[in-house]
Order: sequence, then C-alpha cells, then structure tokens
Amino acid sequence: MDFPLHTRPLGPARLLGAAPGGRGVRGPGPSGTEIIEIAAAAGIRGRGGAGFPLGVKLRSVAGSAAPGRYAIANAEEGEPGSVKDRFLIRERPELVVEGLLLAARAVGADRSFLYASDRPGADALDEAARHVPSVEMIRVEPAYAAGEETAVVRAVGGGPALPVVKPPRPWQEGLHGAPTLVSNAETLAQLALAVRLGPRAYREAGTGDSPGTFLATVSGGGRPPVLYEVPYGVPLRELARAHLGDHAAVTGVLAGGLAGGLLPAARLGLSLTHAAFTAAGSTLGCGGFVLLTAECPVEVAAGAAAFFDRENARQCGPCVRGTEAVATLLAGLMAGTAGPGDAARLERLAGGLAGRGNCATPDAVSVLVGSLFRHHSTLVHAHAVRSCARCAGARPFDVRIPLGESS
Repeated sequence: MDFPLHTRPLGPARLLGAAPGGRGVRGPGPSGTEIIEIAAAAGIRGRGGAGFPLGVKLRSVAGSAAPGRYAIANAEEGEPGSVKDRFLIRERPELVVEGLLLAARAVGADRSFLYASDRPGADALDEAARHVPSVEMIRVEPAYAAGEETAVVRAVGGGPALPVVKPPRPWQEGLHGAPTLVSNAETLAQLALAVRLGPRAYREAGTGDSPGTFLATVSGGGRPPVLYEVPYGVPLRELARAHLGDHAAVTGVLAGGLAGGLLPAARLGLSLTHAAFTAAGSTLGCGGFVLLTAECPVEVAAGAAAFFDRENARQCGPCVRGTEAVATLLAGLMAGTAGPGDAARLERLAGGLAGRGNCATPDAVSVLVGSLFRHHSTLVHAHAVRSCARCAGARPFDVRIPLGESS
C-alpha cells in the first residue's frame, strides 16, 4: 500500500528506508540480557512522548520477581498532528513486530500484543505477525486518551481504553496484575534497528544525549504535511526550512504534537534534542510540529484547547472541568466576549492543572497556556480588549491531519 503522505529523510533513511521483511528474531539471536545491553548502549529513548530510556524500562520489567510478564506494542496514535506510527505499521509492520519480539525476549514475556486503531495498519501488523502464535492483535476505537499506557493495558485486558490512576505504572503492575512493558511502535522499530546495526553504528546519527534518528510530522504554512526522518541534534530551523523553504516567514511552532506548547520564532535555533526542548519548557513529544506563519497564537491555543476538551477521558475533575474551562475562556478571547479579568483567570486556572488527573492531558493544557502567556502575553491581552485585527473573523484552528481511510 502507498502511504497517503509524502515522506522525506533529512539524513540517513533508517526507518523510511528500511527494507520490508528483513532479519527476524524467531530463530537464534541475542539473548534477553544482550538485547537490554544493546538498547542501553544505543541510548534508545522512547518515541511516544516522554523520551524515557528504553534500556531502563526493559531492565525494570525483566528484573521483576513476578512469575509472568507481558509486552505491548502501542501503535494507537491519537495525537492529531502526528502520522509516524501509522506510517510504520502500514509500511514497516515487520520492523515493529521484530522490535516487539525482541522486547518480549528481553523482559521474559510469554505473550505479546499489538495495539492499534488504524485499520490498514492493524491489518498489516496482523499479517506480519500471522506466524507468531505468542502475539495477538488488539484493535481499539480511535481516541486521544486510548494511547495512554494505562489505557492501553486496560483495553488489552478487556476493559475500556481509558487511563487509570498511577502508581502503579504498567511496568510495576500491568496486564492481569503482572509487570507489563508498554512501548510505542516507533520505539520498538528503533530497537529492531539497534539490534541489526549494533550500538556503535546506531549512534553514528544524532547526539550523545539523543542518539539516532526520529520521525517528525511537519505541517502548517499552507503546505501539505510531510513525514520526515531527522537525526537528533538538527536545529528546528533546518526542519522548518526543509518544509517551507529558505524565505518562509515562520512566526512560531506548535511543538511536540500538542504536548510541547507554543514556541516563538526566536526559538527556531533550538537543537532537536530532548535536553534542549526540556530546557526551553517544551518537549519533543511524538515529533509533531505545526509551523505557524499567518496564524495568531491565541487562535492556535484556542483550537488546541478545544481539541483537548473534546477528546479528554472525562473521568476526573481536572479533565472534565479544567479543560472545559480553559477552552471556554480561550474561545471567549477569540470571539470577543471575554470579560474583565478573564485573561488572568485563564493563566491562573491553567497553571493549577499541572500534575493532576489520571493522564497527561491536564499537563499538556497547562504547558499550552503557560507558553501562550510566556511568549505572547501582549496578544492575549489584545484579545481581551478586542484589538487583535489578525483574528477578526478567524476560523477555529485545527491541528488534525486527516488520512481518510485511517480510522
């Protein structure tokens, strides 16, 4: 099948250029201990959002004293500005399955699961794993919250795809109460690459802190979205230039999917590494970047907050009431109906959402609004007094990337 979006490598095409099929792990291969050592030596970081070191997660599950363990490949891509996992499971399913089998061997899991909602991708994964009796395909309805790790475990166990309170984390107590590795589809594909290449060759791309390459979905600026494979360490400006050309007037970036908030044009020199983005109060997240040119940042924040309000799990107060209140206040600023003190109320309310709720949605809302005030407070207050000419009659901003038959 042909992936519906254009793909382009900015360096070595490891994931975009991986040949279908390739070397599997069903026969002799590295032991579980060797796989963990390779993951650690290669410095593989999670590609699902948090960037957690894969070697540490593998070692934690493998070191449990519990009698049973499970491994899950999480390919449920609810992030609206990202298509990387859908590309991998549609076009490189063998690589994801290979990574899952390696991870299962590393942690000592007897059973493993592939978890996705994208129909073409789920079919491709099912076909790639058809001769592996220890792997089961789990199909789920698409939803933003369905990709959160505890929601994944809950759905695989037969429950609703909704997050639960943590701790314990799945690696401590997951499916059927057993330690469970939940790893993003791209993370597992990276593990397969690291085992094929070896840690030294794997680290030839990227930086010491963020080795290898990653998949970045870039959209905005009036151009169709493109999936890029990028070595860590490349400046954000280079990614923007690749997408829009040398002379595009990029005014800002919605970074990390929706989790990294708004970055101003002054931050285009940021290195695409976990450390640099963390220091900037942002995150690389799932590698989704929306380049802003004519859009008002308040409009962008209002569109993102409306998405969070529609898609939150609706299980706890911070999501049900907190995201709704933030979305309502931002909508009021956009509509010109904000009252006195609404801007201050918005900043205070969003700041209080950090670290609350069953999942990371309240944190993402807090980062989004915090970045809006940190970098664009003048525009926020211009909206409060109805003086933002740029937004007169503006349509709601939407970061979703439609793929037609994908859901």
